Amino acid sequence: GDTDQIEDQLHDVTSIEATALAFAAIRSDGHVVCWGPDSFGGNTTGVQPELENVVEIAAGHRAFAVRRGDGTVISWGDELLGGDCSAVQQQLRNVTGLRATFWAFAALREDGTVVTW
Repeated sequence: GDTDQIEDQLHDVTSIEATALAFAAIRSDGHVVCWGPDSFGGNTTGVQPELENVVEIAAGHRAFAVRRGDGTVISWGDELLGGDCSAVQQQLRNVTGLRATFWAFAALREDGTVVTW
């Protein structure tokens, strides 16, 4: 993972996760910095404005998902491997935890229910 282009953004990192070929780091200010191949989640262009107040990140094989401080979830990367959560977006509220497998993500909600995509 070459960090030359984003090195100035990699400071105050509190957490880091990796897909097969990309990395995502959460900074103490709640912003996310990614690097690596686009097809493995390394490109956050489509979701960057939403990547604020991030408190947790989960990584699958080719996608990332994050939980924000307000309990909502954003995902990106390979759409067939969890990078697109739009089909369940309305259910991704009051989320307290995230987990990932090779192919999918699961979100634990405050009421004990689980949402998968």
